[in-house]
Amino acid sequence: MKVGFIGLGNMASAMIGGITGKGILPAGDILGASKSSESVEKAVKAFGITGMQDNHEVAKQADILILSVKPQMYADVIASIKDDVKEDVIFVSIAPGKTMQWLSEQFGKVLKIVRCMPNTPALVGEGCTGVCHNEKVSEGEFCEVMKLLGSFGKAIEVPEHLMDTVVGVSGSSPAYVFMFIEAMADAAVADGMPRKQAYEFSAQAVLGSAKMVLETGKHPGELKDMVCSPGGTTIEGVTVLEKSNLRSAVIEAQRAVTAKSKNM
Repeated sequence: MKVGFIGLGNMASAMIGGITGKGILPAGDILGASKSSESVEKAVKAFGITGMQDNHEVAKQADILILSVKPQMYADVIASIKDDVKEDVIFVSIAPGKTMQWLSEQFGKVLKIVRCMPNTPALVGEGCTGVCHNEKVSEGEFCEVMKLLGSFGKAIEVPEHLMDTVVGVSGSSPAYVFMFIEAMADAAVADGMPRKQAYEFSAQAVLGSAKMVLETGKHPGELKDMVCSPGGTTIEGVTVLEKSNLRSAVIEAQRAVTAKSKNM
């Protein structure tokens, strides 16, 4: 089985790193092309994949074709390769806002389509990817794609109407978390802690807290209550965050992302 990537940016590199690192496929069975020859050379050197000179060669040979370019480039790239793809190719999209119907219209035919939304923690093997597929993709074929997507984190199937919600809750949310980590570190620096140490404390606190949610199965509110002793320091901080409408701000930001995704 040949897996082809058109576009070799950060997300493609994260995906290729997971696939090769977990031994899902031999590196030589992964094909990659990019408008940047430097990106191709970098991917070949880093992962040992088969570099291609142009998109057409990848499209002709790939059994699973992953389009890893900016959403605004999708229409042009699909127009240039639609006559090259195999009839039974499984086309994988990672673009927000591009529905399976829209993708079929761009190709001018109904292909086997898997639509997914990974996020940047895939770069460290901790991605969270929402995935859906059309009726032409068999259960066995979908399992193959899920195996690839699960190589760099969690891959979770959702109905297509929730894909824009996935963009808000996991696709864009690392940015909010980074802002939260930075803010906590800034406060620690203001209170005298060295910057490097402040980032280490704040990042590890977020990592550990997330792990508690995933591994204990407890409601986040219950875990929060476990930290808040009566009349203690933590409830004092929680009170300030509630006054500042932290939860409302996060909800509004996330819903704005979802709305933006729907209109892309």
